[in-house]
Amino acid sequence: MRIVHCFRSPVGGIFRHVRDLCEAQVAAGHEVGLVCDSTTGGAFEDQLFAEIGTKLKLGVARTPMQRHVGPGDVAAAWRTLRIIRRMRPDVLHGHGAKGGAYARLFGTALRMSGRRVARIYSPHGGSLHYDAHTLTGRFFFMLEALMGRITDHILFVSQYEQRAYEQKVGMPHAPATLVYNGLRAAEFEAVADAPDAADFLYIGMMRDLKGPDLFLDALRETEQRTGRAVSAVMVGDGDDRPKYVTQAEALGFGERVAFRPAMPARQAFALGRIMVVPSRAEAMPYIVLEALAARKILIATAVGGIPEIFGQNSPALAAPSVSSLAEKMAAALADEAAFRAIMPPENDLRTRFGADVMAKKIEAIYGETLRT
Repeated sequence: MRIVHCFRSPVGGIFRHVRDLCEAQVAAGHEVGLVCDSTTGGAFEDQLFAEIGTKLKLGVARTPMQRHVGPGDVAAAWRTLRIIRRMRPDVLHGHGAKGGAYARLFGTALRMSGRRVARIYSPHGGSLHYDAHTLTGRFFFMLEALMGRITDHILFVSQYEQRAYEQKVGMPHAPATLVYNGLRAAEFEAVADAPDAADFLYIGMMRDLKGPDLFLDALRETEQRTGRAVSAVMVGDGDDRPKYVTQAEALGFGERVAFRPAMPARQAFALGRIMVVPSRAEAMPYIVLEALAARKILIATAVGGIPEIFGQNSPALAAPSVSSLAEKMAAALADEAAFRAIMPPENDLRTRFGADVMAKKIEAIYGETLRT
């Protein structure tokens, strides 16, 4: 098959998911290509593109794609359509709101020109994060419902995401399948803490949705609860990073909170003993799976698909609030061995979240879609 993945932002979990699929699909003998935004990402992402690009027969094409809907979408869409048309895909797999819209619209356009194209959509949260009671939310959910009629298959990465779609958009018009994100076998090897590891670690995009501000405020409250000074490392890039640096300084952390640029997750894991994922919203975050597979002590908010990883009643889960996070952080700091013991078992993670399982399911769906 000739498979093209289309998405906007080449950072974070979506980019990781697409890279994993590309590697598995190339290994299975398929011809694969990528189309994504050229204005997002930095040196770390450039390195990842260099590594994956040599493996893709259909190549990597990057073109400006704006995040929000606006007049610039017309020019961006035309450029992207021309790129995808040259790649001549059998499968056009869109990831996220913008990538999903482009894949389905352009897949339909290619069909009208006589080419049989499977139009596959993976929301990865995307527009489903909007509040259904807002005008913006209603607008995007209306668009999702319309797009559903030109979709051949929807792939959800968590039960939460599937329920959110059904509640906010309606029952899918196309067939839908739950396929969890997966990890490679090598990622289940433990990562040892560095000798000078900080007490706490944050890894993720520097934007409010991921909760860096909650993490910093929770650090301050953890100090108040425990009566001791704590240290932390925050790893990641994003336009809002200066805001969090200012927040850390205002809270008086000084050198006790270090900010590092984006780096490979397994390299970052060594920088802190207790990892915190303070997100306000998620679908099925890779960073949680990666951290648990690396045997990190982990505290995470009970949002999106995260409880599906830990179990709904896990004591490692917190509400996306400062007080709830600080309570868990203080408890983990008081007895790290006891907190490590409540992490999900490795065998369970391997069985449910293997990259090989994910790739085989998705390949089967591609083939079935093209045959119908």
